[in-house]
Amino acid sequence: MHRETRYERLRPRQIVAARQACPVAYLPLGTLEWHGLHNPVGLDTLKAHALAVRCAEAGGGLVFPPLWFGESRVEGLMEANAADREQIAAAMGLPPGSLAAESFRFTAQEQAETYGRLLLHALCELRSLGFRVLVLAAGHYPLLDHARAACSLFHQMRWAGRRADVVAWAFTGYELVRERWPEAGDHAGYWETSLLLTLLPELVDLDELPADPQAPLVGVHSARPVREATAEFGEQAVGLIVERVTAQVRDRLLDPAAYYPHGLRL
Repeated sequence: MHRETRYERLRPRQIVAARQACPVAYLPLGTLEWHGLHNPVGLDTLKAHALAVRCAEAGGGLVFPPLWFGESRVEGLMEANAADREQIAAAMGLPPGSLAAESFRFTAQEQAETYGRLLLHALCELRSLGFRVLVLAAGHYPLLDHARAACSLFHQMRWAGRRADVVAWAFTGYELVRERWPEAGDHAGYWETSLLLTLLPELVDLDELPADPQAPLVGVHSARPVREATAEFGEQAVGLIVERVTAQVRDRLLDPAAYYPHGLRL
């Protein structure tokens, strides 16, 4: 039986014991976005949360409820920017251009700045709860840039005139293993579908794909045929991601001062 690592499901004494054993907090970040007919729209966030749970089970720490909202809805999103966005809108039963900039009260820049402040606020909250390494797990790839920016700003903050010995770090997963699998990091394709077949197989339905393997797939970018996706490959990928994430986290726990000098890789 797996140890419960989800913060919101634990009682105070359980939280204290887990934090004392390993003061690491994971915050999954994601969005709601088209991932083909065969995957749920929450794939990014679901993936990030499940990966974070695997990491906490393997290396210690606790996982906070994922942050689903707050990111820009007019940039880096299939429904807003993909060449086939009108086909996506039609499949979702929405009018063309439903996520156009004029649908929102805030500009793309304002949305990005607001999200950055939200992430920085979340990091401060995690620090206030007694954690020493704070990990932002970005399931939606564009959010990695925002997460890294928030981590960098967090490292410049002072408490009582001094930096705290709390380290923030961000990852999405594919960038840690791409030398092993060059196809890592697709959108709703072989890579992401295989990950979800491992992490949450009940949410994937490959039968939703067109019967004709040559038929174009709306809003899917993949170096390999999606129908070749397997839980077996997903397990290999997840296993290596977890191994590399936990190694990074462990190093930050053991030597936090090494991650404060200016210009270090996040």
